[in-house]
Amino acid sequence: MGVGAFIEPLVVVTLLFGGTWINRNTNYTMSRHSKRRNARTSTTDLRDSSPDSLESGINSPIMTDSLLSDADMRSASPSLLWPQESKWRKRELRFLGFKTEVTTPNTRRFQGRLMSRLLQKYPFLVEAWYWALIYWVYQLGRAFTAVTLVEGTVHVARKHALQLIRLEQRLHLFHELPIQHWFLAHPLLMHWTNRIYSFIHIPATILFLVWLYYYTTTRTNRLSLPLPTNATHDSLTGPRLYEARRRTMAMCNLLAFIVFTAWPCMPPRLLSDPSVTGPSGEVARQYGFVDTVHGGAGEGSVWTTNRFCNQYAAMPSLHFGYSLLIGLTICSIPLVPQHQRGRRALSLRLPGTAGGWGVRVRVLEWRRVACLVVGVGYPTVILAAIIATANHFILDAVAGAVVCGVAWRGNQVLLNLRAAEDWLLWCLRVCKPERRESDEEWDCEWEGEVLMGRKDGGDIF
Repeated sequence: MGVGAFIEPLVVVTLLFGGTWINRNTNYTMSRHSKRRNARTSTTDLRDSSPDSLESGINSPIMTDSLLSDADMRSASPSLLWPQESKWRKRELRFLGFKTEVTTPNTRRFQGRLMSRLLQKYPFLVEAWYWALIYWVYQLGRAFTAVTLVEGTVHVARKHALQLIRLEQRLHLFHELPIQHWFLAHPLLMHWTNRIYSFIHIPATILFLVWLYYYTTTRTNRLSLPLPTNATHDSLTGPRLYEARRRTMAMCNLLAFIVFTAWPCMPPRLLSDPSVTGPSGEVARQYGFVDTVHGGAGEGSVWTTNRFCNQYAAMPSLHFGYSLLIGLTICSIPLVPQHQRGRRALSLRLPGTAGGWGVRVRVLEWRRVACLVVGVGYPTVILAAIIATANHFILDAVAGAVVCGVAWRGNQVLLNLRAAEDWLLWCLRVCKPERRESDEEWDCEWEGEVLMGRKDGGDIF
């Protein structure tokens, strides 16, 4: 694992910065000279526009490319652009039917600063920051739990694992041993299954986020693609689809941390520990689970073989929870209108029938077929990997799916963190680029439009 300790983090960093480059704003120039020139052009357009055409003018590439500094805005048209200069904004907080509004800083005043312009050019840097924040807060919580473990917690985790086995036996779900024995009988397949478990989870999740951001946000913006024809105001399409998935992953981490802290569970591979004495150790060893990943011929990862990794967090399985979310997203990803349905229909005539009896089957477009294959195949492979390597029970995967579903239903609770984010950005003097709710153009802190009377800004966190 010596080389892996360097290569594996390098792969993650490469994916994040590669995604930042792929998802860059090609219509935006960071130079101040270009910004002043665009500002003057935009000012001329605003003066020449009628009130009816003003809204469409805001959506033009000129306005998108030129984020005016405070000085430019004041000199251009103080009366027209005054609402955008407000120092404060309103944020709505919602929780369990309770609603209230709080006042937070409007960071649009910092749009001319270097960091704000950098984020405007490379908006995926914000997503990289979100991912790092979500992941490392979760890992630091696991690390704290790992270093503060006591012997009593280990015994409780073993007791819970044995309880799961007895529950699976009653439910006729205890198939982990025959599955692992089958994989062990195929050494090459077992070898690659170990690699899938150790090295795919984190890179695949980041690659999914890079792709989904490009497909829903960057690609839509560059090609001016329309939303699917069946899209409604309440449907998750475009950037909203991406943001909902990102928030769901964050909620998965939060819920999983609560569960394995309150109910630690030992993975099957640790039940065969020969150093454990007493009746519980003998009962645990009789099942004969094999640790295929961390053994001498295994494929241990730097993410799973360090002293700060909590080994007793098997319930729920985020490996499967994340893969299920990714798979369902890919299966149901909205295609552009011309790709939503097959262009051909296949007519099947039943043999021996008269009068032309038959069935007419619409052929799926190949892109949808590919989405279904990948969307179903990925969580299936991950499920097989976590069981074959004895890192999770089947009920751990079930719990991971439940956590994923609960996180999806409740992910909007994280929108309440927008108020805290506003204060953080104000302290850093940074303006974060965000999508407008009304169109597909980028703007800096456009959710400040609540100052114009709109209260349903787009998703932030």
